[in-house]
Amino acid sequence: MIFRPQEIEASWYGRGRLGLLQTALLRLLSWISGLAVWVRRYLYLRGVLKQIRLPVPVLVVGNLIVGGAGKTPVALSLAQQLKDLGWRPGIISRGYGRKVPGIRAVGVGDSPQHVGDEPLLYAQQGFPVFVGEKRAEAGRALLAANPGVNILIADDGLQHLNLARDLEIVVFDERGVGNGLLLPAGPLREPLTRLEDPLVRGLIVQGTPDQSGWPVRPRFEMSLVPDAVYALNQPDRKSPLKDFAGQSVLAIAGIGHPERFFNMLRHAGIRVEGLRFPDHHDFQAKDIPSTSLPVMMTEKDAVKCRDFAGRHDNWFVVPVSARFTPALPLAEWLSDHNAASTIESR
Repeated sequence: MIFRPQEIEASWYGRGRLGLLQTALLRLLSWISGLAVWVRRYLYLRGVLKQIRLPVPVLVVGNLIVGGAGKTPVALSLAQQLKDLGWRPGIISRGYGRKVPGIRAVGVGDSPQHVGDEPLLYAQQGFPVFVGEKRAEAGRALLAANPGVNILIADDGLQHLNLARDLEIVVFDERGVGNGLLLPAGPLREPLTRLEDPLVRGLIVQGTPDQSGWPVRPRFEMSLVPDAVYALNQPDRKSPLKDFAGQSVLAIAGIGHPERFFNMLRHAGIRVEGLRFPDHHDFQAKDIPSTSLPVMMTEKDAVKCRDFAGRHDNWFVVPVSARFTPALPLAEWLSDHNAASTIESR
C-alpha cells in the first residue's frame, strides 16, 4: 500500500479521495495519535509532567493544523501592539529549519541556517528574540539577557505544554480545520476540543473557511495588508505594490500556503507566475530562475535569499502587516488574567 503525501493532504481538504483500506488505516493511526495527545495533556493537567512558569506573562501564538496559517504576522502585530501599550515584549521560538541546535540569541545579521527564518524577521523589527527547542529554557535565557523584558510571546508554542502560559491565540487560514480529523487522517495536531481550553482567548481567522462545528470562542478576522515593496539588494529602494499593477511577475513562495501570497499579488492587479516551494525551504541561488521579470517574494523567504541577491535589481520583497477586525483586546485579556500587575509603571 502506497501513501503519497500529496494525496493524503488533498483528502484532508476535500480535493481528493483515498481508497477504503487507506482511509481505514489512517483513521486507526489518528485514533492512536489522539490517545497519545490526550494522555500527554492529562499528565500535564494532573501535574505528573511539570510545567515551567516564567516570572513574566507568556502569550502563545499557535495553530491547530499542520503547515503555516499566518502566525508570523500575527506574532509581529501582537509584539507591536504590546509595545504600544507600554509593555516590553520579547519573542521565543523553536527556530524551525535551523541546522544549529541549542539556545541562542537572534541577531539581525545571523544566518537563517543558525536561527531559522521567522526569528530573523522578529529581530529585524527590533524585538529581543531567542530560539531553542525547549521554549521555557529559551525564555529564561532571553530574560537573563534582557532584564527589561516583561512579557513573552511564544511563536508556535501551542503544543509545547512544558511552558506555562497565560493566554493562547490560535490562528486559522482559509483552509479552516479541513475534515476535522487528527493526523494523519486529517490536518489537526490536536482535537477541536482543544479550543475549549479557557486559556484560548481568541481565534484569528484569515479568509472565509467553513466554521461549522467549531467551539464558541471570540473570532477575529485577519487580513494581510501589503506594505511598501523594496528591492532585496537595496532595501531603501521602495515603492507601493500598486506600482506593479498590470505587470507580469515571477512570484516565489516557500511558506505554508503559497497560494495566499500569489492571490494577494493578483488582488493588486498583478499577473502572477507562481513558483511554489515547501514551507521553510532553504533557498539556494539556483532555485530562482534567471528572468527579466520582477521577482517577488515574502519577507520570510527573502531572509534566506539576501546573501546571493547580488546584482539582481529585479528581486523584490513584499512585506505585510496583519489587521484585525475587531481589534484584539490585548489589554483586557491581560487584565483578566491578572498579568497587568507585573508591568512596571509606565
